Amino acid sequence: MITPHLSSLHIYPVKSVHGQTCHEAIVEPWGLSGDRRWMLVDRSGRFITQREQPRLALVAAEPLAEGGLRLTAPECPELVVGVPVSGIAAPVTVWKDKVEAVPAGAEAAAWFSAYLGSPAGLVHLDDPARRRPVDPGFGRPGETVSFADGFPLLLTATASLHALNSLIARGDHAQEGPVPMDRFRPNAVIVGTEPWAEDSWRRIRIGEVIFRVAKPCGRCVVTTTDQHTAERGKEPLRTLARHRRSGNQVLFGQNLIPEHRGTLRVGDPLHILE
Repeated sequence: MITPHLSSLHIYPVKSVHGQTCHEAIVEPWGLSGDRRWMLVDRSGRFITQREQPRLALVAAEPLAEGGLRLTAPECPELVVGVPVSGIAAPVTVWKDKVEAVPAGAEAAAWFSAYLGSPAGLVHLDDPARRRPVDPGFGRPGETVSFADGFPLLLTATASLHALNSLIARGDHAQEGPVPMDRFRPNAVIVGTEPWAEDSWRRIRIGEVIFRVAKPCGRCVVTTTDQHTAERGKEPLRTLARHRRSGNQVLFGQNLIPEHRGTLRVGDPLHILE
């Protein structure tokens, strides 16, 4: 039996673009360092994601020194974007949250607009310590989150993915499986547990960092998007709807809130505290 441990780490420098795998990552109160500090918005300031633009999966955003980005995408010139230092924060919308963010400028907006074929601006979360609080139903006063959907980190487990893929293999769209873990866009992936063991966790330690397990993650159409081709199918949502439904949501993975700063490293052991 494998001792439960952290098998991989991932950040998404721009919300909803292709992920970056790393060997270690600093845990900040609002998430992993460099994770989802940038986001795309439409003309009204509302966030743009793979839900309506699956081709964002093919955009790579490489983190650079001082928080900048190197952007690449099919049939697009490479673009380097620095952190806007003199811009004025403007209101943007993430789900129901109104958040202040700083526009990255006309060049980045033109690059993304040309790639997506519709107006899109790039914005930067300049002050994650105070811009966007965690849902008060699950967070504590003063806890904040980046441009992630709702919580600082998302954890998934390989045993649960294997169990899900076994269910897909017996279903109507077996040809779409097995689905890879990148469909779920996790930050931390755990190996060595029993399938769905994470459902019962309330407080855990990975390496030196303690996390509260806030709630299961409700999944959307992004999970049906191949992160390497941007093509969509029916799975895994079809199978999750049959076997992992809670009310109007289908579930995979757990949302985490860190209790303190620290560093996560691939290979760190997992301990269940509660």
